[in-house]
Amino acid sequence: MSTAVLPAPVPAADGAPPPVRRRWRPVLWTLPPVLIVLAIAVYPITRVLAESTVTPTGRGTSVWTGVLSSDAFRNALWRTISIAVASTAGCLVLGTFLAVVLAFVPFRGSAVVGRLIDTVLTLPSFLVTLAFTFLYGTAGAVNALITELTGRQTPLLDFLTTPWGVIAAEVTFFTPFVVRPLLAAFAQLPREQLDVAASLGASPWRVLRQVVLPEAWPALAAGGSLVLLLTLNEFGIVLFTGAKGVLTLPAMIYTRGIVTFDLPGAAVLATVQVALSLTLYAAYRIVFARFTARKGH
Repeated sequence: MSTAVLPAPVPAADGAPPPVRRRWRPVLWTLPPVLIVLAIAVYPITRVLAESTVTPTGRGTSVWTGVLSSDAFRNALWRTISIAVASTAGCLVLGTFLAVVLAFVPFRGSAVVGRLIDTVLTLPSFLVTLAFTFLYGTAGAVNALITELTGRQTPLLDFLTTPWGVIAAEVTFFTPFVVRPLLAAFAQLPREQLDVAASLGASPWRVLRQVVLPEAWPALAAGGSLVLLLTLNEFGIVLFTGAKGVLTLPAMIYTRGIVTFDLPGAAVLATVQVALSLTLYAAYRIVFARFTARKGH
């Protein structure tokens, strides 16, 4: 039985390996997503940045100087950050409590509560604000009941048009974004580990603090970072509460761009808003990478 011998490849004249044929298929598959990202993300940001340099005499930085040095901008920036941080803290506390109860405290109707929390994720934010108005507004159901019981002439609850009203509405709406990642993390926690800790005499609070929460830190960081990003850019809740004294950066962008038609000023504010969001997202990625690396070791 003879064996066929394949001819050896002929080396190039200069001793170099034969040239490899370029494969264009990966490039063709990569090109459409890149074009889509350029169209829906890079171009709008570049266009807004270019609009922020438009002046009555041409282009320059005078609009930036005027906007960033104004008291209105500094107040709106502080109000935006303070409301976002306070709302995120409230969501973390309430979301952690709800997730722990739903995951580790069996009670009748827990599945229904979980479905209701999921339903909130599908609703627009202004519906929560309208519900708050019907319940806690000066002419809402709660104030009407208090007036009927106590005979007060003035409403007892009058916080919806203050920063506290915005924070309460945001905590109510964005808490499910913390609950869902935590429930997923708790579901992956081995029950044997909890049983061993309990059999060694650890109290429920100690088990929660030393066993459950350390495993949930990545999910808690992910949910908190997402809520902070969303509350930093929230506009609908601020608008529908009617809180005229609560001027955040998104509300200020709307006022400058739509109401007063100051497009360069609105572009400056929008650029600052985008920079804040990208910085926060970068910080979230760094923190999440460190948590993941630490857990891997």
